[in-house]
Amino acid sequence: MSEPDISLSQAHADEPSHSSADLPEGWLRVGSLDMDAQGIARRPDGKVVFIEGALPFELVSVNVHRKKNNWEQGTVTQIHHESSQRVRPGCPHFGLHAGACGGCKMQHLEASAQVAVKQRVLEDNLWHLGKVKPETLLRPIEGPTWGYRYRARLSVRYVIKKGEVLIGFHERKSRYIADMKVCPVLPPHVSRMLLPLRALIGQMDARETLPQLELACGDEVTAFVLRHLEPLGEGDKALLRAFAAEHQVQWWLQPKGPDTVHLLDEGGALLSYGLPDFGITMPFRPTDFTQVNPFINRVLVARALRLLQAQKTERVIDWFCGLGNFTLPIATQAAMVLGIEGSETLVARSRDNYARNQATRPEGQALAPTQFVARNLFEMTPEMLVADGTADKWLVDPPREGAFALSKALAELHENQDLRQGWTPPKRIVYVSCNPATLARDAGILVHRAGYRCVSAGVINMFAHTAHVESMAVFELA
Repeated sequence: MSEPDISLSQAHADEPSHSSADLPEGWLRVGSLDMDAQGIARRPDGKVVFIEGALPFELVSVNVHRKKNNWEQGTVTQIHHESSQRVRPGCPHFGLHAGACGGCKMQHLEASAQVAVKQRVLEDNLWHLGKVKPETLLRPIEGPTWGYRYRARLSVRYVIKKGEVLIGFHERKSRYIADMKVCPVLPPHVSRMLLPLRALIGQMDARETLPQLELACGDEVTAFVLRHLEPLGEGDKALLRAFAAEHQVQWWLQPKGPDTVHLLDEGGALLSYGLPDFGITMPFRPTDFTQVNPFINRVLVARALRLLQAQKTERVIDWFCGLGNFTLPIATQAAMVLGIEGSETLVARSRDNYARNQATRPEGQALAPTQFVARNLFEMTPEMLVADGTADKWLVDPPREGAFALSKALAELHENQDLRQGWTPPKRIVYVSCNPATLARDAGILVHRAGYRCVSAGVINMFAHTAHVESMAVFELA
């Protein structure tokens, strides 16, 4: 189990709502949630207690199962005063009971309250880790809270003793797979397939060597990637084909690493998603990185570009561009675009997506000239930044590790302008983040060392019912 985020508990250290001095012995008053959706309370002596299953403003009793010098961790045993924001979970597999699914952490909290918690986490991280306070808080981006998860990696296990197959997420705090019969965060048609999928795998000769099933839904195609440790026999392939015909799914096979993924049978519809606001269609392979929530992604891209304000006279760089999720929409607005990504494979796929979309654009609406290059963005230097040329605007969308090297290189060019050689920094940066801690770290560098203001920031509820915090921040040259 991961260590609690002590920095977040410190963020709320002065809140009177955390004090439990005036309560009956053993009771605790919950003041806030941490990033793992654990309630945070304080004992009368000031010791922080992280409580699984507790919500802000509740009075609870706790079973403590872990103790350290300055904090404890436990599970709620009784709720003496219930939060008005507590709701009945939408999934029968969610909870604190043995065998509960660990895929979601916040189903017991009303959806808009989940967003408020995430907004608080973002603000706390920006201030306490980066010493940055946005001038404006953006309205949170919200969307469907059920049936939204178009991407998922499900574990598979044939339980010999029971003679049955389990498919799903891991149990809460366990390496075991939850006995999932439904999953309301998956698209309804996929949730209905869980039991038929279990039956399918149970019939296969290779059932003991099939560890994983990866889901990738496009706008028109539902694809499954089956990881298999041994070659599949013709009988097993026939079972997969029969399932595909009955349930209208597309099977991909993965015998080894991600590079070995291939269609069971060539042909069929193309796996893709659309960005209709920009007239863009994005084909992708089921193992490519795409956002799990296509509904939120469309809004996210639209807002990012609205904040970027790319003009027909401007050059824009899209850092960590992936398949071109932002790059291609930017190319509908800017004069010139450069997409930079760490993977040669993804860069090749980005170029292909650009060419496909350029070929189908209406007359007079051609995409701006766009280049894609591969580069290790975790080893950026000021010299490399200068070599990429001046850009008016940046879009930055890094993985969880953030964009430390990029931010640091930009700071060094600000601090030592002799390195610039005519290069000028971007006037505006839109930073899309999947980790508020690394965003806060990078924001601190941009604001305190690179000459930028943080003009706005806000959360994106990409993963409803989970503690995952997606966010966006906008920086402008001071």
